[in-house]
Amino acid sequence: MARPVGRARRIEPLAKGQPMKVKVIGIAMAALAASVGAAAAQDAAAGEKVFAKCKICHQVGETAKNAVGPVLNGVVGRKAGSEEGYNYSTANKGSGLTWDEATLKEYLKNPRAKVPGTKMIFPGLTNEKDIDDVIVYLKQYGLDGKKT
Repeated sequence: MARPVGRARRIEPLAKGQPMKVKVIGIAMAALAASVGAAAAQDAAAGEKVFAKCKICHQVGETAKNAVGPVLNGVVGRKAGSEEGYNYSTANKGSGLTWDEATLKEYLKNPRAKVPGTKMIFPGLTNEKDIDDVIVYLKQYGLDGKKT
């Protein structure tokens, strides 16, 4: 026999004192947490591919060294022009910037517009997702070059 529309059905407990609704919500929350972790890993993996454009001048990781550009370990949260042993432009050293996510987004989109006089000749990344992915990739590296 068909049920009337709009009538709620009682959910029977799966375990003593715990309704099925609570178990379903718990399972859904666990699945959501796992998918968020997987999405971040996917973004970092995509960022690593985009970073191939940056590797020409920059290095990350435990064995990274300053090259044409400075080492980017721990760059997110670091003051501009502060990597030991790298000869920065006056514009970069005097910019007063801290490389937080918002500042990096602007800089990676158009470095010369964000820091006029920078030595960085890279024209910038035009795709917002690429920029976000590179930032997620770089955030993995602590100051010591180890992935966090």
